[in-house]
Amino acid sequence: MRLSLLIPLLLALAAPLAAQESPLRALQTADDSRGWNAVGRINLGSRGFCTGALIAPQLVLTAAHCLFDKDSGARIDPATIEFLAGWRNGRAEAYRGVRRAVAHPDYVYSGDGKLARVAYDLALLELDQPIRLPSIEPFATDDRPLKGDEVGVVSYAQGRAEAASLQEVCHVLGRQPGVLVLSCNVDFGSSGAPIFSVKGGVARLVSVVSAKAEVDGQQVALGTSLEEPLEELRAEMASEDGVFHRIAPAVHSLSGATGGAKFVTP
Repeated sequence: MRLSLLIPLLLALAAPLAAQESPLRALQTADDSRGWNAVGRINLGSRGFCTGALIAPQLVLTAAHCLFDKDSGARIDPATIEFLAGWRNGRAEAYRGVRRAVAHPDYVYSGDGKLARVAYDLALLELDQPIRLPSIEPFATDDRPLKGDEVGVVSYAQGRAEAASLQEVCHVLGRQPGVLVLSCNVDFGSSGAPIFSVKGGVARLVSVVSAKAEVDGQQVALGTSLEEPLEELRAEMASEDGVFHRIAPAVHSLSGATGGAKFVTP
């Protein structure tokens, strides 16, 4: 853990939020989900689920830690992963298997959610077939937002796994190299969920949920910035040795911070 990252995070949360965050809204119907069907639930065999979003007809962007078994640290076989685009109430707009799963080349799996790894917590899933449906349009990406900017998130999570939920307004509380600190409401299962910036009525993907954090009782989300990491991830997928697997020893406690902070993977 790099304390140089932890200390600015604590400072960023020192003041209470001035802006009002919107509540989560379940996307239960076709009308609710219109425009958001490129977000889907990623079933990880019998190991649970994450959230992901299409950024091309055959590519889903998600969090790298979703590709690893949280107990053994072993890579999950892509053949057991399924992407359910627009999943709601027992049905999906499209079902696809995964041909290949690639993590960022600098990502190191350590088992626990740690701030130092968030900057590279990105993965691409190559689907077994592209999704080309009028109701499912891949999202464009954009530069990371500035501190204080409004963003939104669409995610699945424990207790709301059967339909995605939209939080239209949350905020960027702070920025670190490769990391966004956000007021967005996320929970277990939200890993890989897309963070959006809306400009001119168009939602563009600007970050991916990596972890949630608790600092002195205040809940925040940690997101991975796209920019260079996404370009590097695309290059990794294009390379011949796109399979990546490294494990680092887990660190189970934080020290040296007043009040204490706890980081967990959603």
